[in-house]
Amino acid sequence: MEARMGNPAMVVPGAMKALIALGTTTAQAGVPKVTLELANLRASQINGCSVCVHMHARDLRKAGESDERIDTVAGWRDAPYFDDAERAALALTEAVTRVADTSDPIPDAIYDEAAKHYDEQQLGALLLSIATVNVWNRINLATRQIAGGAW
Repeated sequence: MEARMGNPAMVVPGAMKALIALGTTTAQAGVPKVTLELANLRASQINGCSVCVHMHARDLRKAGESDERIDTVAGWRDAPYFDDAERAALALTEAVTRVADTSDPIPDAIYDEAAKHYDEQQLGALLLSIATVNVWNRINLATRQIAGGAW
């Protein structure tokens, strides 16, 4: 497999800096880093982005997360390894990532459950983080970036 082109975030002047800045900002809003990484991993699994699945699983391992948690993110509903706040974040991640799959893409029940666990700033950061990983997934998939690549 070969990438179609260099990663657009590196090809377009200023793009990488802007995406990194957004990621840095959302990481400072009070949502636990592990929760953001779990959400990033789940969105990347849904989208089939091997670059991001590889990277976020690696980052979770580096952060000390267990293989049980990392290996069961795709089955989080049935796995005993996630707390209620993480489950709310993962449900929101799935809904935001799959907006085209239903006429009510973000049901009140999913949004309201997330709002029980995160204040407005944290919820905003979680939503921005989910949107950002979806941007990365789409860039990587469109250009066939390679997992473990040097970019």
